[in-house]
Amino acid sequence: MRKVRKHIIFSGLVQGVGFRYRSYYAASKLGLTGWVRNLADGRVEMEVQGDEKSIGDMIDQVGSGWSVHIDNMEIRDLPLEDEREFRVRY
Repeated sequence: MRKVRKHIIFSGLVQGVGFRYRSYYAASKLGLTGWVRNLADGRVEMEVQGDEKSIGDMIDQVGSGWSVHIDNMEIRDLPLEDEREFRVRY
């Protein structure tokens, strides 16, 4: 499968609900790399790299939490990076 890298901004109820850590565990389980962090305006920013299906599966897992509500996602493609893990940034 072809690897891609996505930059995603999540809007909605995405801070204070475990979104970043849910992202970390889902990405790690699915073999994805990248990072996630909170933004000062209440949104969450993520760069994630892997195959399209696994990225979609991760977003589904993160968004299915009882306390998370994703209203919108702004997604754009990025060049691949050489990295080995998914991190939570502060």
